[in-house]
Amino acid sequence: MIFDPTHDTVLKDEAVECLITDPAGTYVDGTYGRGGHSRAILSRLGPEGRLVGFDRDAEAAQDAARLAKQDSRFSFVNAAFSGWGDALVSHGVTEPVHGVMFDLGVSSPQLDQAERGFSFRFDGPLDMRMDQSSGPSAADWLAVADEEEIREVLFRLGEERFARRIAARIVARREEKPLTRTSDLVDCVVAAIPRRDPNKHPATRTFQAIRLYINQELDQIGAALEQTLGHLRPGGRLVVISFHSLEDRIVKRFIRDHSTPGKDFFGNPVGPTALKKVGKAIRADAAETASNPRARSAIMRAAERMA
Repeated sequence: MIFDPTHDTVLKDEAVECLITDPAGTYVDGTYGRGGHSRAILSRLGPEGRLVGFDRDAEAAQDAARLAKQDSRFSFVNAAFSGWGDALVSHGVTEPVHGVMFDLGVSSPQLDQAERGFSFRFDGPLDMRMDQSSGPSAADWLAVADEEEIREVLFRLGEERFARRIAARIVARREEKPLTRTSDLVDCVVAAIPRRDPNKHPATRTFQAIRLYINQELDQIGAALEQTLGHLRPGGRLVVISFHSLEDRIVKRFIRDHSTPGKDFFGNPVGPTALKKVGKAIRADAAETASNPRARSAIMRAAERMA
């Protein structure tokens, strides 16, 4: 998979405009994907600027290697973004950076590749791993997880109201034949759900929940955000684009908790804050959502590191 210049990068202009405060600064794209945001950031940096990209996806690493050959200001770390700050130090970036951005969730190219197993729209191996070289796949987990564990994941991470029915169906199905294809999982969900939302595929929440669990995505987000407190310089920006409520809830709470001062006995604000919220949450406008339906659920939040 090579970079596709026609691929729509969600909230690209808004994110880059908010992120860059110094064209000569050092920035981090914690979720490289297929490089849409990285290329936009580089277009705004001067000759002295520097950008470091992170991703654990093998195909993202291949695309990033090509970009690094084209632009000496860019370098790449093939690792999860949860430890981006500490990884920077090990790669020679010892000073706090001017900005870091995260475009959360699964990328469109990943969804469009049946062999990755992320999508209920295409039949392929039931994988769902961001890093296919390590850890159990979705099929591996569904083969051994007990019914209550599956139910809990579907309910907690997918907010699936029919989680119990779906979990029971999965367990019954695997006793007959292992679930190895995305179509196997879709069949279980469709058979278990008594009522369907006409505006949403019945397997949407199940696939979301299992993907989040297999990749430990919510834990990764929390760890990545915490790294900003030690590796973002005063005046540096944090920009995060989320695509569903669980992700956005973590980001919103993090910014709120670190931008709200404590209070004394009388209710007066006391003590410094680590962050300052930058503007309001931003969503894609009508033109972007019309050309790129995935942008409909996107929400961008930003904060600035205080001294």
